[in-house]
Amino acid sequence: MASSYSEVYDAWKQDPDGFWAEAAREIDWFRPFDRVFDPQLGVYGRWFPGGETNTCFNCLDRHVASGRAGQDALIYDSPVTGTVEHWTYGAMLDEVVALAAVYRDLGIGKGDRIVIYMPMIPQAVFAMLAAARIGAVHSVVFGGFAASELATRITDSAAKLVVTASCGIEAGRTIAYKPLLDAAIGMSRHKPAHCLVFQRQALKADLQTGRDIDFALAVAAARERGAQAPCTPVLATDPLYILYTSGTTGQPKGVVRDNGGHMVALTWSMRHFFGTRPGEVFWAASDIGWVVGHCYIVYGPLLNGSTAILYEGKPVGTPDAGAYWRVIAQHGVTTLFTAPTAFRAIRKEDPQGDLIGGYDLSGFRALFLAGERADPDTVGWAEAKLGVPVIDNWWQTETGWPVAGNPIGLGLLPVKYGSAAVPLPGYDVQVLDDAGHPVGPGTLGNVVIKLPLPPGCLPTFWNADERFREACLSEFPGYYRTADAGYIDEDGYIFIMSRTDDIINVAGHRLSTGSMEEVCASHADVAECAVIGIADPIKGQVPAGFLVINANVSRETSDIEQEVIGLVRERIGPVAAFKTAICVQRLPKTRSGKILRGTMQKIADRESWKMPATIDDPAVLDEIAAVLQARGIGISSR
Repeated sequence: MASSYSEVYDAWKQDPDGFWAEAAREIDWFRPFDRVFDPQLGVYGRWFPGGETNTCFNCLDRHVASGRAGQDALIYDSPVTGTVEHWTYGAMLDEVVALAAVYRDLGIGKGDRIVIYMPMIPQAVFAMLAAARIGAVHSVVFGGFAASELATRITDSAAKLVVTASCGIEAGRTIAYKPLLDAAIGMSRHKPAHCLVFQRQALKADLQTGRDIDFALAVAAARERGAQAPCTPVLATDPLYILYTSGTTGQPKGVVRDNGGHMVALTWSMRHFFGTRPGEVFWAASDIGWVVGHCYIVYGPLLNGSTAILYEGKPVGTPDAGAYWRVIAQHGVTTLFTAPTAFRAIRKEDPQGDLIGGYDLSGFRALFLAGERADPDTVGWAEAKLGVPVIDNWWQTETGWPVAGNPIGLGLLPVKYGSAAVPLPGYDVQVLDDAGHPVGPGTLGNVVIKLPLPPGCLPTFWNADERFREACLSEFPGYYRTADAGYIDEDGYIFIMSRTDDIINVAGHRLSTGSMEEVCASHADVAECAVIGIADPIKGQVPAGFLVINANVSRETSDIEQEVIGLVRERIGPVAAFKTAICVQRLPKTRSGKILRGTMQKIADRESWKMPATIDDPAVLDEIAAVLQARGIGISSR
């Protein structure tokens, strides 16, 4: 394969089937696929039809057979419990085989669904791989998710089994999972036959006779009797998992990921995008409840023969803003992949990066940021403090792996702050106006991807082909609608500015809140920020900025607010009508770190709103409502 980005991307464009056929040679197949891509199958076509394989086999069995049995596959690092565990490929395989045998004893087979509702513990990873081993379809739900949200996922997937833990542990609090699960099953229209419950020492759960089974006891019994669970061959086009995202109608969307295309795409991305070699330690500081956790805590590193970090902690507070540096130094991490919000939190607590110097980061090679827009100021701070490439990348739950980024595995391209860099092979990214016409370089518009989507992307929503067509494919025929707004410059670099619903209309001018946030974040005292559009009777909408100030800043917040307003006026111009900046203690975020701008906007516009199920700390929205009301801007109503 060619070595430079341009040669590789051009090779894909000239011969897509040949490109992906070559990439597919990196995984093991039980039966070769009939063709690389069939445009007549599914909603827009399917990848590797006819091929038979197994994801667990590719993650574990083949590596054990090839001599990696003694290498660490997973390092569990839990500062909230003071635990570090090293799981080799051989030990993980033994554990997964025993758990897969338990599944089979409970009547779970190929195509059956298993909901996994667990914290960041090794047993959650085993639960995913054991499902893949027997051809079952798993659906991971973020541990501690509200009972009503869990209920909708159990109902929609018709899960036969739920795998859970007795509790989740965070800094300063323990969250009992079993009462939430019991309530969810009570609400669900579908009743799982069994629940496997892993009992944690911090808080044991009461088990319901007949339905609930002790996870550890069941696995130990299966191991003692020497139970076997060979890998079940599945079609490349069979589903591996369902991952639910919040839908605009209140009904969650079940993003489907298949087995074959998923493995091919992740294996390619680990080596050619992230530049990670087998045996190296890769850390995605996310949660298995999110797509990054699925792809780059569990499947990507294991498919690649690398070592993955499973971290049960936070970027700050467990115990301090040096937590990430400790993990990197202690475990020899070469590559970290996390969200920009994590680095904004670290920078807020340690603006000068003083804690970095206490750790040996000489083996650390690259930082990748994704999840929401990486503002140039945060990227620049990380570059200066860490002395390694800081690589923004852009993708979605639906795509399953990066759409755009700077491919370190093919040789770094010039960095442009604020850009997610260039499209990766498989993705033909374009920008269209609202009527579906292409726009020129530098013109803000709707970011779309020309069909077909590459391997690894969703083929559809779970049991909802028509909903998938309507939500993602109908607005711009022949294209996948990303619902992101941005532009492509004259060099082909992609700039994702905001979600399309974050474009605000100020007196007839379409403006990106992302560009305003960029300016706000450039102020030396601002740790992070959010800009929303507020309804205005004259201009339609006007922007308002919410600013979180760095620790140890003693200046008057009113002075900082006025300086930020001046910066926006200077760099974007009076057309932005940016006259409101408000300093707040913190911003409302989801557990994956995304700022809840839409809910903030509803509060400011005095619309009715409900507490988002994904929110990390509900109290923050009440704080925002109080600050807005004090400024005479919004009155909260729920």
